[in-house]
Amino acid sequence: MDPTAPDIHAGHLVVLDVLRLFQDEGHTAVLIVGDYTARIGDPSGRSETRPVLSREQVEANAQTYLDQAYRVLDRDRTEVRRNSEWLEGMTAADILHLLGTQTLQSVLQREDFAKRLKEGHPVGAHEILYPFSQAYDSVAVDADLEIGGTDQLFNLLYGRDIMRAYGKTPQDVAVFPLLEGLDGVNKMSKSLGNYIGITEPPEEVYGKVMSIPDELTARYARLLLGRDELPDNPRDAKAEVARGLVQRLHGAEAAGVAEGAWDRLFRQRELPSELSELRPTRPNLITALLEAGFAKSASEARRLLQQGGVRVNGDKVAEDVTLADEDVVSAGKRNFVRVRLG
Repeated sequence: MDPTAPDIHAGHLVVLDVLRLFQDEGHTAVLIVGDYTARIGDPSGRSETRPVLSREQVEANAQTYLDQAYRVLDRDRTEVRRNSEWLEGMTAADILHLLGTQTLQSVLQREDFAKRLKEGHPVGAHEILYPFSQAYDSVAVDADLEIGGTDQLFNLLYGRDIMRAYGKTPQDVAVFPLLEGLDGVNKMSKSLGNYIGITEPPEEVYGKVMSIPDELTARYARLLLGRDELPDNPRDAKAEVARGLVQRLHGAEAAGVAEGAWDRLFRQRELPSELSELRPTRPNLITALLEAGFAKSASEARRLLQQGGVRVNGDKVAEDVTLADEDVVSAGKRNFVRVRLG
C-alpha cells in the first residue's frame, strides 16, 4: 500500500478482494505499507516526479489505510509490515550491493521513465531507487506471490529478478485491471479527483456511480461486485451497480435510502425543501461554483464540470455557461444553491 493519500478508493478494492480470496483459502496476506518508499515517491504511470511526503504525513495516511483495509481483509490472517523495517537501516554498502544486482538500462526500460526521457522531462535520480526498494520488499518478507495493479507490473517482475540475485526462489506475480475513474479515461485516483472513496456517505457513493459513462457500468459491476449479468437498460444497469456498491460499503438499508434520495432528486426532479440563495458577482457557472463554496479553484470547478458532477436545473452541464435568475445549481448530491441575479 502506497500511503501518499489518507483514503482508500474503490479502485483499491480490486486487489484487496483478491487478497481476501487467498485468506479465505487459508493463506496469510502480508500487507506491506510503503512508508519508506512513499518518502521516495513511486513514479508508476506518472509523467512527472511525485512530491516527497514527511514521515508524519505518511504515518497518518498509513493508519487510515489500515483501518479501511480491514473492511475487506481478515485481520487474523493479515500480517502488516512497514518497509522502513528493512530499508531505513540499510547502510551505503547495502544500497550499493542492491543497486549492483541490476543495470541502469534495466531500470530505464520502465515505460514512464523512457517516455519522460524521450520527451525531455526530468527523472529524479532518487526515483531510480524505487523499483529496487519495492523489489527488496519481496526479499525481506520471502514472498511467494505478489499482487498488484497492471501499472505495477514492472515493479513486481523486478522483484523476481532481485529475489533471484539474493538467492531466493522468485515470487509469482499476479496483476489485475486498474479501475477507471469517474471520467472514464484515467485510472481512479485521488490526485485526479475522479475517485469514489469507500468511506464517503452512501448518497455520495450512489451518485458518483450514476455519473460514470455507460460503457464503464459492466466493468464496475465485474471488478467491484463480481457480477457479469445486468439489466439491458443502461440506467437500470447503472442503478443496480450503484445500489450494489453502496450495499457493500454501507449495508442494504443505506443503499435503499441512497437510491430513494437519488430518485427524488434526479428522476422525479425534486429539490431539497430549503435552498440557500447566491448572488454571484458574475452570472456564469464557474463563478457560482466558486462563490457557493462547491469548488476551491477555477481548475477544480472545470474538473467537476468535465466529470459530469455539476447540474443546472437538474441537467448535467459540462462547460461554463451563463446563468439565469432562479437557476438551481447543484454539485454532487448534497450541494444546492438557487441563483439570484440583479
